[in-house]
Amino acid sequence: MGFDILCLGEAMVEFNQTGGPDSDQYLRGFGGDTSNCAIAAARQGAQAAYCTLLGKDPFGDLLLDLWRREGVDTSTVGRREDAATAIYFVTHGDRGHTFTYYRKDSAASRMAPADLPGQALEATHILHVSGITLAVSASLRDTAMTAITRMRKAGRLVSFDTNLRLKLWSLDAARQAIHAALRLSDIALPSLEDATALSGLNEPAAILDYYRAMGIPLVVLKCGAEGVLIANGDGRWRLPGHRVPTVDATGAGDCFDGAFLAEMVRGANPLEAACYANAAAALTTIGYGAVAPIPRRAAVEAFFRSVGRTEPEAF
Repeated sequence: MGFDILCLGEAMVEFNQTGGPDSDQYLRGFGGDTSNCAIAAARQGAQAAYCTLLGKDPFGDLLLDLWRREGVDTSTVGRREDAATAIYFVTHGDRGHTFTYYRKDSAASRMAPADLPGQALEATHILHVSGITLAVSASLRDTAMTAITRMRKAGRLVSFDTNLRLKLWSLDAARQAIHAALRLSDIALPSLEDATALSGLNEPAAILDYYRAMGIPLVVLKCGAEGVLIANGDGRWRLPGHRVPTVDATGAGDCFDGAFLAEMVRGANPLEAACYANAAAALTTIGYGAVAPIPRRAAVEAFFRSVGRTEPEAF
C-alpha cells in the first residue's frame, strides 16, 4: 500500500530552555523538517507517512507517539538497538538562542538503501526529501538518492526543499548534493535565503529561471513574510504574504511544504496549492514551536473566510 505523501529524513526530540538563561527548566518538544512536513500534510487531511530509523529508546517512543497522535503512518519507521534517537537542546542568552545537537551516529544517520520500504515507496504519490536529509550523513544521503531514483523510475513525483544548514556541511558540498537531487525532482520548494546562497543570484526572478533551467517542472520560491513566487512551464506568478501577528517563524517553511503537497494531492493546481499553503504557513507563525501551531484545514478555511483569498499575479 502506498501513501499520498511519504517524507524521508531525521526527526529529533527537542529540549527548549524556559525561564531565562540561568534556568534549569526545559520544555520538551519535537523537531525535524521532514517530520514537520508530514504532520502539516496530515493536519490538512492527506494520507502522510514518515520514513526513518529511531533508536530503541524513550525518545524514539516519544516520536512514534507523536506521529500516531497526528495521524502520520509509521509503518515505514524502523528501530535500532545499536544507535540512539537524535536529540537537541535550545538555550537562551544575551545573544539569542543557541542550538546544541546530539545527532552524530544517530539511528537515522545510519539509514541505508536496504531500509527503504518495498512496494510502498513506488506506490506513493509524492516523496518529500530535504537538504537536511542529505546533510545528516553519507549513508542517509545515499538512501535518499536511491528513494528519489526509485520514484522517478516508477513515474511518481519527487518534492525537494533545499533547507540549507551550513553547520552540517560546506556550501560547496551542499550545492553539489542539493542540485543533484533537484535535477531529479518534480517540485522544488527552496527558501529565498537558501536559493540565494546556492545559486549565487540575488534577484528572485533570476533564481526562478535558474532552477527552471535545471529542468525542474515546478519551482515554488518561499520568501518569508513577503510571500511566494511560483514558476512552471506556463509562466511565473507572485503571491504576497499575509500580515499576521507573528511571534515565531520556526517551521513555517515546513508547514508550507506539507500544506502545499496536501493540496496538490487533493487535485489543486500549483497556484491554488500555493495560495492555501501561503495562508497555512502564515498561521503557524502566530504560535510558538514547529509543531503545535501548525493549523488544521478548518483553521485555514476560517482564515480565508475572514481575510479572503489572495489571487496570484503574473509577472
